[in-house]
Amino acid sequence: MAQKLELWQFIADRLHGGERVMLLVVAESSGSSPGRASYKMAVAADGELCGSIGGGVMEVQLVERAKVKSKKAKGKNKSGVHNPQSAISEQVHQKNSPNASGMICSGRQSVIMRQLTTADADTVKLAIDALENKKPASLTITQSNFTVRPPKGETPGTDFEKLSETEFIYTEQIGPKNKLFIIGGGHCALALSEIASRLDFRISIFDDRPELNTLQKNEYADEITIIDNYEEIGTHIPTGDNIYVVVMTLGYKFDEIVIRSLFDHEFKYFGVLGSKAKMKTLLTTLEKEGYDRERLARIRTPIGIPINSHAPEEIAVSIAAEIIKVKNS
Repeated sequence: MAQKLELWQFIADRLHGGERVMLLVVAESSGSSPGRASYKMAVAADGELCGSIGGGVMEVQLVERAKVKSKKAKGKNKSGVHNPQSAISEQVHQKNSPNASGMICSGRQSVIMRQLTTADADTVKLAIDALENKKPASLTITQSNFTVRPPKGETPGTDFEKLSETEFIYTEQIGPKNKLFIIGGGHCALALSEIASRLDFRISIFDDRPELNTLQKNEYADEITIIDNYEEIGTHIPTGDNIYVVVMTLGYKFDEIVIRSLFDHEFKYFGVLGSKAKMKTLLTTLEKEGYDRERLARIRTPIGIPINSHAPEEIAVSIAAEIIKVKNS
């Protein structure tokens, strides 16, 4: 999230100074393409760069093309009329293929090239506002339009439709696409919040200890809620394919209360911090009570990828890595 914000702020600063900026956006990709849909790069008129669309010789070539387009547009548009056109560059990462990118990873990607001028400054500010306040917004780029608006209904992460050789519609949800709910606000929660704040998550923490110093230190979470009892946690957390839940309460009995409260919820990710022996005992007890075995098996525990982690920061890395794996699968 921080890198996305940096890119839009870079663009805003250049536009504020009266400069033009070429925006490159990966609209779609397939195979082993290094750049994925929504990857972005900004190329200033003086050649300064921010962001990335995948790197390698392909990126270098497109940056050079963006510089050339920017210089040509600057020479033509002395009247100040704002009439930029977006263009699509098809990149095939295979030797001796039409539109070959110079890479041989056997993938392909479509990259939008859009010149932004001072007339786009307000639109760029809307993108920055969505990222800073972690509220969803819909970015739309067509051949002739560049807009950021409040989303209408459920906005997909990205969507690209090519209507002809020159006409297309690209839409993307900017702002957080995923929500991370951390139940328990201790040292591991603090470390996980710091890592997740750099990813595409809105972070909410719940705990029943208002005096907890790690809650007071947590400047990374977007929302911290003190609850009276973990039995009410189910009323605070929605279901959904963009919902990630990590349980790391003070102890075994609180973990059990949370699992019981959230058992019927549907999440993209549901993990519980705890030792293998402890969690096996807990899940076995619930199964004997009649809790569905298949739903119990969806609970990820011990949580995180196995990297022999011990310190809170190491545990947070292992959990974040597992969440990323699930998110990108």
